[in-house]
Amino acid sequence: MSLPANVTLHDYSPTPQSFRDAVVEGLSQPRKTIPCQFFYDARGSELFEAICRLPEYYPTRTELGILASVGPELEAAVGDNVRLVEFGCGSSRKVAEILDHLDVRRYVPIDISRTALLGLIDDLNGRFGALRIDAVCADFTAELEIPDDGRRDLQTVGFYPGSTIGNFDPVHARDFLTRLRGLLGAGGFLVVGVDLKKPAGIIERAYNDAAGVTAAFNRNLLQRINRELDGNFEPCRFAHRAFYDADLGRVEMHLVSEQQQEAVVDGERFAFEEDESIHTENSYKYSLDEFRELARAAGYATARVWTDADEFFSIYLLRVADCAGSR
Repeated sequence: MSLPANVTLHDYSPTPQSFRDAVVEGLSQPRKTIPCQFFYDARGSELFEAICRLPEYYPTRTELGILASVGPELEAAVGDNVRLVEFGCGSSRKVAEILDHLDVRRYVPIDISRTALLGLIDDLNGRFGALRIDAVCADFTAELEIPDDGRRDLQTVGFYPGSTIGNFDPVHARDFLTRLRGLLGAGGFLVVGVDLKKPAGIIERAYNDAAGVTAAFNRNLLQRINRELDGNFEPCRFAHRAFYDADLGRVEMHLVSEQQQEAVVDGERFAFEEDESIHTENSYKYSLDEFRELARAAGYATARVWTDADEFFSIYLLRVADCAGSR
């Protein structure tokens, strides 16, 4: 795909070796795990977009509804001449709500999936063809620098939608937000989506849809290993399991071996007992006060909080505080 003149793509996508190392290390642990960022190959990105359209999956439509209603308030809070940096861009639906209201002069989408980035660029150029885009294909959870555009007059606003912050445990979420302060700069803003605590049944249905799309998304991780790492997993022998642990305040997703079996990954052999699982994802949920305190501990002041009427989901507007620990 040739890129339009207004677009630059900086490609730091994870190498096959980094994927291999993460898989082999994770499967070698007493409790097997694979980092959830590796869900998002081309097929995984397609499946996740399908999840976002499911009737059981409330986060996407709820967040979109909030974003559609808060544009004028957000514009008044952050001002003009914005450099918008999106962490984990996925599709264009959410950022389009931001672009419709903010005076964005430069847009920096960051995503681990090159396929998702190229699709985003194609979508946005149809509506915002004059927008300067510096796209970055990279794992934004690792050390990262924003491309230097030489514009010292721009106000940096980070955009981290979709409750992806919940994939970190609270300590690592605080550390990640602390690191983002260095990218946003003094006085920078961060717009972040946070899934809220609610009855377990509502949460669990969102991760166990009747159509089985989330199960397919989970198993695609094994299919990706087979495709890219010369694996021989039989995904049909692993069950999708997702449940909400109220004590820990998180959803856990697992792939559970339905029998005693072995699998090979790039020449490395791994044994599975019946009912042994690969832990593939956590999604932490917060109360409004819990996340406000987490943001404060990471060095942000909470400028605004918006929720839907049911308080299923929230969007925080955070500002880098003058000093860590200030309100």
